[in-house]
Amino acid sequence: MLAHLHSPSINLIICGDVNINYLQTSSSKNQLDSLLALYNLYGVVDFPMRITESSSTAIDNFFMDKGKNAKYSISPIYNGLSDHDAQLLVLHDAIINNQIPHSTIIRQINENTIAQFKLNLSYENWSETFTEDNIDINFKNFLNTYLRIFNSTFPYKRIYPNRNRNAWITKGIKTSCKRKEALYILSKNTQNPKLSSHYKTYSKILSGVIRTAKKNALS
Repeated sequence: MLAHLHSPSINLIICGDVNINYLQTSSSKNQLDSLLALYNLYGVVDFPMRITESSSTAIDNFFMDKGKNAKYSISPIYNGLSDHDAQLLVLHDAIINNQIPHSTIIRQINENTIAQFKLNLSYENWSETFTEDNIDINFKNFLNTYLRIFNSTFPYKRIYPNRNRNAWITKGIKTSCKRKEALYILSKNTQNPKLSSHYKTYSKILSGVIRTAKKNALS
């Protein structure tokens, strides 16, 4: 993917949970760093993002070309959504194209297509997966079959941008999200089991409200 995406004209930034602790030296970290260095990409997170009672790790990271992004800042923020803190990366010299894209291509993944995908997988006999003694060839055959079924079941769909796509975010939802963030900070800094239970219940209810609001906005 990196070989396909990398280009001198593209400012490539990778972010995500890589499950490698960048606060410690390890063989996995060295291997990933060596791979990314081929494309001049380097991790910029050097502070803990997942803190528990017994550990403190930085397994979420941004990888970017520091030469193309000489002036940047990155800081943690409480998101109130999981046990991983969020990260805010600011590119101070970034040039942003405000032109709205004409369309976006996405895969059609929903309850119906997922059910069809499972059905299609059950009909496959996977005979080509076991025809060779070489495990690499068998895996390649398996992957080709799997991707063929995946691509045929979840075809691409072109959608057009909605200027008011965040209309579902009401004043009440914003207030509830702020309340949830406050509860998250309190539950994280205390050992009160009732408070933690209240936060989980509140989060579950709010998630249901958000799902319903999104669904109603799209219908």
